[in-house]
Amino acid sequence: MGHYFDSVDVGEAAAHEFAVAYRDGAVAPGVRAAITDPCDLGQRFANLAISTLTIRRDVDTGERTFLLHWRDPNKVGHAGGMYQVVPVGIFQPSGYAEWNVENDFSLWHNMIREFAEELCGSDEDHGSEQAPIRYESWDFASRLTDGVEDGSVAAYCLGLGVDPLSFATDLLTAVVIDGPLFDELFDGIGADNDEGRVLELQPFTTERIEQILAEVPMQAAGVAALRLAIAHLS
Repeated sequence: MGHYFDSVDVGEAAAHEFAVAYRDGAVAPGVRAAITDPCDLGQRFANLAISTLTIRRDVDTGERTFLLHWRDPNKVGHAGGMYQVVPVGIFQPSGYAEWNVENDFSLWHNMIREFAEELCGSDEDHGSEQAPIRYESWDFASRLTDGVEDGSVAAYCLGLGVDPLSFATDLLTAVVIDGPLFDELFDGIGADNDEGRVLELQPFTTERIEQILAEVPMQAAGVAALRLAIAHLS
């Protein structure tokens, strides 16, 4: 168990130290020097984020497209002005009530909540302070889970990475959803959400991905997720 600022206190300090050193050519020994190996979780706290690349598959042509998210610096406290895969969220309970720890201790449940919040505009308050979320009777959640069972949804773990600048730790995943189900679940995707703007679907091709990475500032986890996905899922 931990707290949101456990990793922010370390990671943001390390990122600022790096920026000062890059600007001035030197920096007094500090957080970055103290943490000799950012991959050693005995030396630092790590809040795990799940970064999910969402891919739509056309069932007739096999053509695949994917979503990107631009993070509005006026709405977010981290990585403002950068692009990222979507959805992304810290792996955490849905609320403070004790029952949420066990009920939400599921990577898939966490991803479902982020899909609902970032792509459907659902409220982050699921009422779990009054009662645990019943994922099996939540229509949106059950349709995604049933999709995994019937093959219309495929979920992949691409890897685990640590941002070299801020030590942010991300589980990199991809979810491929057949067109009919994708269109039903995300019919209400709006360009704007609470954290920025969701871009229109992009072709899931090596050429388009490399073009995007060359043209826009992308978070490290997004770069890794896109390159791993195109390498292993193409």
